[in-house]
Parts: sequence; structure tokens; C-alpha cells
Amino acid sequence: MVTPEKAKKPDTSVDLCGITLENPVIPASGTFGYGYEFAEFYDINMLGTFSFKGTTLEPRFGNPTPRIAECTAGMINSVGLQNPGVHTVKSEELPKLAKVFHKPVMANISGFSVEEYAKTAEMLDDEPQIGWFEVNISCPNVHGGGMSFGTDTKAAGTVIDAVKRVTTKPVLAKLSPNVTDVAAIARACEAAGADGISLINTLLGMRVDIRRRKPVVANVMGGFSGPAIFPVALRMVYQVAAAVKVPVVGMGGVSSAEDVLEMMMCGATAVEIGAANLVDPYASLKIVRALPEAMSKLGITRLSDIIGAAAQK
Repeated sequence: MVTPEKAKKPDTSVDLCGITLENPVIPASGTFGYGYEFAEFYDINMLGTFSFKGTTLEPRFGNPTPRIAECTAGMINSVGLQNPGVHTVKSEELPKLAKVFHKPVMANISGFSVEEYAKTAEMLDDEPQIGWFEVNISCPNVHGGGMSFGTDTKAAGTVIDAVKRVTTKPVLAKLSPNVTDVAAIARACEAAGADGISLINTLLGMRVDIRRRKPVVANVMGGFSGPAIFPVALRMVYQVAAAVKVPVVGMGGVSSAEDVLEMMMCGATAVEIGAANLVDPYASLKIVRALPEAMSKLGITRLSDIIGAAAQK
């Protein structure tokens, strides 16, 4: 006989910077468009939330093609923050999203100067559907911005401080793995007022076409993502979670419910799904659906209880 206690569905909810998510699954920026594209496949309200496509002040065509290279257990992309610009996001993308998604959304923003980051955030601050800003100081695919801000503690802190001055919404700093001491960058962002940290963005990688004797992607190098980077991501999430007091959002090669649990045990409050969405548009939905069973198998009744469980006592 199944008792009411045993029959009770595991609690998958988590609190991210004061906003409750039904579950910790968040499709990562750059892999989920502005959301409504995936709403054609399934009800995206099943997700905790998602981080929309990296948005800059002005429209960007992105890097020259080819932009994608396949790798063992992953891929390299060099899209270069292609997006329609913040004005179009406000006037067209967000109204379309509001018709199909009824939860707070995470706004991923980037820029080529501190002023651009702040202006983009300021323009989006009055959008009621935006719950958090995810400040991308870690994109390896652009020149003169992105990762250049996230590899220096002072520069990273300056960007976060500028964004915090123009919004009352929670601000998460998205960090690069392409640094010597990721914990130091995280601490600098926290000191500047970041309400949370998300990591890792892609590793810097490349492929060569041995027949042509030339790099596969036109930009030579790009962001390496996929299952191959999962152990590196886990290590950095573990290090950062131990170094800061604000919530951590983990990402990097996550492709299963078990991966989500592993990330959370390393200290992540929520988990972003990236490259898996590009392989299978239903990837994030499958993880959401598989999460309760994966929890039950391990005797986990409340997901928030396992955050940081793997940390050394």
C-alpha cells in the first residue's frame, strides 16, 4: 500500500534571488531564442524560466560564416551575439513572448562598453516580464567586449556596478571559464552588488579543416560547449559557490536530470541547459519531466535541500 507521504510528488521548486521557480531548469541564452520559437514545440511554461538571446544596445549581424564546428561530445560556435538590438526586443520580441510565456524571464544583456551595458539594462528595466538581468561579461566570440570585461576583477565589477545603478531587478554576472581564478572574478562581482553568479560560459576552442588546412570557423576560434565541458563546469560551480554568498546558476554541458542534481550538489541553485537544446528542441522539457523520478530514486523529497550537498564540511 502506498502511503500519502510516499505518493507525494517531490518538491522541485527553488528560490532564485527572491523569485520562486517551479523547477531549476533554465534554457541558456543563445540556445532558446526569445522563447516563442520553442513554444511551437511545447508549453514552455513547464520550464523554471529561460534566459533569452544575448541582447545588445544596437542590432548585430554577428560574425562571418561559417560559425559552427562539430566536436567530439560538443560543438564550437562563433555566432557573435547576433541579435536585433534592444529597441526591437522591446517593441517586437517581448510582446510576442508575453503571449506564450507567463512567468518572469531572464534578460541576457551584453555590450562593448560599460555605458552600453548600463543603457541596455536601463531600457529593459521597465519591462514587467523581466525578472532578472544576466549580464554577459564572458562571451568569447566578440572583439572589444564580452569576455574582455569578465577576465579582469576591476572591469567585471565596474560593469556590474553600472547595471545595478539603473535597475532594481536582481542582477546575475555570467562568468567566463577562460580565466586563471574564476572565484576571484565572482567575488569582485559580488562586491560590486551582483545578486547572483551564473557560470560557465563556453570555453575557447577551435577546429581545423585538415583538407583545406584552415580553421573551420571564419572567426578562427569560438565557444566550445556540450557534454565534454561538464566536469570543468562542475569544478568551477563548486569553487564559486564556496567563494560567494549569493546564489549560483550552474551551466556547461548539462544534458540530463542527473546532471542537474550533480550541479546543484556542487552549489547551484538553478541550472541552465545550453547545447542540448540545439541537438534536441525538447531537451529541457525532457529534463523537467525526468527530474521528479531522478529525485525519488535518490530519496530527495525537496530539491532545495541538496544545494551544496557535495561541499566539504
